[in-house]
Amino acid sequence: MPHATAADGNRIAYQVRSEGQPLVLLAGQANNHTWWDPIRADFEATYRTITLDWRGTGDSDKPDEVYSTPGFADDVVAVLDDLGLPAAHVYGTSMGGRVAQWIAINHPDRVNALVLGCTSPGAKHGYERSQEIRRALADPQRTDSVLLELMYTPTWLAANPGPHPVLGDPDMPAYAKGRHLVASNRHDAWEGLPSITAPTLILHGTDDIFSPVANAQLLADRIPGARAELIQGARHAYFHEFRSVASPLVLEFLAH
Repeated sequence: MPHATAADGNRIAYQVRSEGQPLVLLAGQANNHTWWDPIRADFEATYRTITLDWRGTGDSDKPDEVYSTPGFADDVVAVLDDLGLPAAHVYGTSMGGRVAQWIAINHPDRVNALVLGCTSPGAKHGYERSQEIRRALADPQRTDSVLLELMYTPTWLAANPGPHPVLGDPDMPAYAKGRHLVASNRHDAWEGLPSITAPTLILHGTDDIFSPVANAQLLADRIPGARAELIQGARHAYFHEFRSVASPLVLEFLAH
């Protein structure tokens, strides 16, 4: 598996499939590239898909040091550099959407088009999940079902028993999980969002309470020319359960 070397010397594993214009797919917090496995094929007829393992996950280095969403963005740029790509389309979901914001803000010439899914501008200016959900997620006795019910509808879960690739990297060290959580919690791109020049599509499920749906229009209003599309009945993993709606929306947007 190829690795890019970040500015601080850490090695970032990445995966490339298919041919065509490059499309970077960015996973959620504490997850590796397998997050995209169920739907990656939706894009491969048209695009050269590029994923990576965040530092702390997968085959990337796992330093026990401060992580940040701008730092993760720099890691993505290191992957583009390693591939010799001047720019790419960028599609980030959840924490990956937070990272994608920083790529577009800090490295505007590297982003051809931007898709932000089920994400927010950060806690300071965005809409956060309820304290009830926070307590449930923080419970050391919680089962996977707590997170799965935030990701998918009960009907879909009953018909799809798993395994589910959005539950996090099972081999991730505990310290790295903590570093990811802090990085995501400290994300605040509010001041930089109006400087984004890339055409931007924002996707969000109407029933997402993990990252409340109100964040979608908030981002759309803050990013010049951005458009928000809400997917009816979808929860946080809208891109997977509602792929028949979400993937065509992304493909149509990127084609223009």
